[in-house]
Amino acid sequence: MAVQNEFDKKRSKTLRWGYFIAGFAFVLFLVFLGRILILQHTNVQEIKDDYISKNYREATLKAARGNLYASDGSILATTVMRYDVYIDFKTIKDTVYSNNIGSLTDSLSKMFDKPRSYFRDRFDQQKKAKNQYYSLIKGLDFDEYDRLRKFPIFNKGKNKGGFIVDRNFKRELATTQIGAGTIGMDNGEVKSGLEGAFSKYLTGTDGTRLEQRVNSSQWKPIDYWKVNEPIDGQDVYTTIDLRIQDIAHSALEKQLIKFDADHGCVVVMEVNTGKVKAMVNLRRTEPGIYVDAYNYALKDATEPGSTFKTVSLLAAMDDGFIDENTTVNVGNGIWTYGKQRITDGHGGGTYEISDVLAKSSNVGSAKLITKFYADKPQVFLDHLRKWKMFEKMDIELPGITKSYIVTPEDKRWNPATLASLAYGYSSRFNLLQLTTFYNGIANKGKMLKPLFIEKIMKDGTLLYEAKPQVMVNKMASAKAIQLMTTSLTKAVEKGTAKSIFTPNLKMAGKTGTARFEYWKPGPAKYQASFAGFYPSDNPKYTCIVMINQPDNSKGFYGATVSAPVFKEIAGKTFLKTPQNVEQEMLVDKKVDLSKMVEPTMRLAINGNQMPNVVGQIGKNIIPQLENAGYRVNFKGVGRIKDQFPSEGTMMNKNQRIYLQLQN
Repeated sequence: MAVQNEFDKKRSKTLRWGYFIAGFAFVLFLVFLGRILILQHTNVQEIKDDYISKNYREATLKAARGNLYASDGSILATTVMRYDVYIDFKTIKDTVYSNNIGSLTDSLSKMFDKPRSYFRDRFDQQKKAKNQYYSLIKGLDFDEYDRLRKFPIFNKGKNKGGFIVDRNFKRELATTQIGAGTIGMDNGEVKSGLEGAFSKYLTGTDGTRLEQRVNSSQWKPIDYWKVNEPIDGQDVYTTIDLRIQDIAHSALEKQLIKFDADHGCVVVMEVNTGKVKAMVNLRRTEPGIYVDAYNYALKDATEPGSTFKTVSLLAAMDDGFIDENTTVNVGNGIWTYGKQRITDGHGGGTYEISDVLAKSSNVGSAKLITKFYADKPQVFLDHLRKWKMFEKMDIELPGITKSYIVTPEDKRWNPATLASLAYGYSSRFNLLQLTTFYNGIANKGKMLKPLFIEKIMKDGTLLYEAKPQVMVNKMASAKAIQLMTTSLTKAVEKGTAKSIFTPNLKMAGKTGTARFEYWKPGPAKYQASFAGFYPSDNPKYTCIVMINQPDNSKGFYGATVSAPVFKEIAGKTFLKTPQNVEQEMLVDKKVDLSKMVEPTMRLAINGNQMPNVVGQIGKNIIPQLENAGYRVNFKGVGRIKDQFPSEGTMMNKNQRIYLQLQN
């Protein structure tokens, strides 16, 4: 009986467990069935998207920006490849790791000049943690990357050696002849200079790739998934001529240092095309040090001073009020008009019209303009409108300022305003606008739009070529243009700019000395300028020079401060006919390649990769590079201390190489 009771108890217990398990299984079945019913009424794509969004992401593959070139094909800015290296320790087998880690850390120690233990300790820790995306090094150039991938373990590739490489692009300036301010930038938020102006061409189309989440903060690329390759940008050839740019930069910098000025700029424009061949902007950062960091030529609008007399008097010449027989009595050089005292700094008497410009007479300009336009100032102002001087210039470069001219509708207008306009006050212009006006006179009255783009290329195919664009077809009568040209030539030969006169190169131009912030107490501040063109009998280039806040004790007149810069630029840029240039204008700092001896060191050029030439003797290296089909720009003599492009960069034939030698 006792046995039977024990049996019944065990049987009852077993049944209870059976019922429990069966019930649990039934509940699981119901849950599973419910889940199926839920899934049947759920968007599968939502589940898939939710999973993908948490574990995968579509990353952008940046397209390389196109190259920015000077007009002769010299690279101004280019995109270079940089390599970031990561290690997937989880894919490296333990035996491979243990057998090769010593050799790997030894190689890394030699390459990066750090002790082996530095790498061994970190690698052992990451291997133990099975880190799938450990950042080893970033920003390698091609040679460094190529050397690294051949190290033990890494040479087994990604799937066995855990070697992951991410390629990135870096924008680099290819020349120091044009500063960063002129070349500019486009970082997605700020656009400036040539880079910003032509970004729509330089910027390519980004691609995409899939990346997998490794941990909460790391993602790694998936090679087996479809990659949408990026399309690189187009190449833009600007109008900038590096030779002229270099001449202008050197001449301006020398004068800024001499007069300890705050800043200055130069614009050089080709007369018959409107192409801007040089644009230099330099600002003092410390005594004797000037950098290109702000585009004064475009972004600053200032009172032009006496360079504007060319504008005001051309209006009267075009209307027939002034001709070669016109004279004006400036008295003793002091005249009061509309309760405003106007003075000259160059004596008095009766001036011919050419003398008014040559001697830069404020009184003469004011007397003539008020005589003819006082009753109808709008007639005078209509000339300025015709010459687009009221308009903001339509150019590609960002940040250009709009001019400002006081008109009768302005509350600042008074009886003396017209007189002030006549000699360059009561108005503000940027230097590019004044350069464009003077270039119109040089171009026999046809005013052209300033051009900064020469052409656009893509993979050797010409996509666009710029043509001269006419802003004003006929600024004034041929007689008025000729009279103005003669007057400006006289200003150099016998007038305020006679200090730069040379019989071997005919130049035409106008000095300007404008006082600004004259309403503030303290020492007077001046802006010295010179605007003109050369050769005046058959103009090739127009040039304007501005130097702001020179040391007053050293000089502040346009003739003393700015005109010499114009002369140096004119002489050195007109070397195509050297018989017309004085010997002192022919000074060229470049090394005479004909005096170079036969190279004693054989340069190894691997395919189309740029070799490392730093430290080598320039006279041995330069001929070899040129014989290999490359064009070489260099400065100084002796050993090479800097090169561009950097070592390992893939080069095209006829590409220009820049070398900086010791001195």
